[in-house]
Amino acid sequence: MIAVVQRVSRASVRVGGETVGEIGRGLVVLVAIERDDTPRHLDWLSDKVVEMRVFDDSDGRMNRSALDVGADLLVVSQFTLAGDLSRGRRPGFERAAPPETAREMFEGLLERLRRHPLRVETGRFRERMEVDLVNDGPVTLILRAPAA
Repeated sequence: MIAVVQRVSRASVRVGGETVGEIGRGLVVLVAIERDDTPRHLDWLSDKVVEMRVFDDSDGRMNRSALDVGADLLVVSQFTLAGDLSRGRRPGFERAAPPETAREMFEGLLERLRRHPLRVETGRFRERMEVDLVNDGPVTLILRAPAA
């Protein structure tokens, strides 16, 4: 499982010109589900997202979590994060989970994130989306779940 997490002042996602998800201050989480991912990976990623300390404290240090500041989350499925360009110029997606499995796992991630007292918005699975965001900092982190 791979995620790119960006701290934002605002973000939205549109499908076919319609806004389907929108947040204020919070985190945009782009997620790729890989073939070998398990529910344990979902637990790891959801815990990491809500507990990682990427928001400033009163001294301006990244010392507060999404839970601490009541951040919003915009979670978007993005299988292209699993793309492999090691053998040429066109990405290969062999590591990406099949769509049916990925959808189920992505829904599992959303379920885990929604257990917390945070607003969770999302795009639409397997749709062409436009993600708009204002990166705050900029702060961008890449998370890769540990091997099973």
